[in-house]
Amino acid sequence: MPNRKVLIVQHAAWERAGRIEDNLEDVGLERVTMNVATIKKPQLPPLEELAGIVLLGGPMQANDYEHFPGLKAEAKLAKAAHSAGIPVLGVCLGHQILAQALGGQLTLGKTLQRGVDQVKWVATDDAVSSWADKKTTVLQWHSDSVTLPPDAKLLAKSPLTKVEAFRQGSALGVQFHLEVTMPIFEQWLEQPEVTEGLKKSQIAQLVSDFQEADPLIQPMADSLFSAFAARCSTCAAQPVRE
Repeated sequence: MPNRKVLIVQHAAWERAGRIEDNLEDVGLERVTMNVATIKKPQLPPLEELAGIVLLGGPMQANDYEHFPGLKAEAKLAKAAHSAGIPVLGVCLGHQILAQALGGQLTLGKTLQRGVDQVKWVATDDAVSSWADKKTTVLQWHSDSVTLPPDAKLLAKSPLTKVEAFRQGSALGVQFHLEVTMPIFEQWLEQPEVTEGLKKSQIAQLVSDFQEADPLIQPMADSLFSAFAARCSTCAAQPVRE
């Protein structure tokens, strides 16, 4: 059987895996990247070919199956992977897709949370053990949020978002963006739909804020994503649970 790979699911060209992929590469894991959001019946890899799944962010709503029917297939695969013990990481939109797949509910937001902010870590996890009861700096870019899936552990929250991060078995969801590097962020801000309604001065402030926050985000991202990569590496060497 060929080497098992980590599936990275994109929802927009500018939403890239960044630091997640760097950590997967560090442990020698092969990756395959797909964007199936607009495909009604996408041909996603079978579980036996996967060492992990990454669901990235995107501009659409996580339950907009009318315009993006592929999101339903992503959720189904994420749920099956979780049941099989395969690591699944959801980021922003991916966090919402994952939470829904595991029984959480999507709440549509009216206000866009955009830019550098803080979250508070409220529980320990193998990837975030040193941050419990601490506030950390993150990049936010979302309006919708989710409720905590049944039996999931809440890891982080913020005043505006009750579920910023959660763990349920092999599944980890994070509402914020630790994967984004400065080049990726600059590419975001080149997209008209990302910067809609922003003045040039506001865009410049976002860049300045992120440049200042990036050194604080980097070690946190490496900790979380290296732990995910280690889980994927372990999974790659094991048979899939039936």
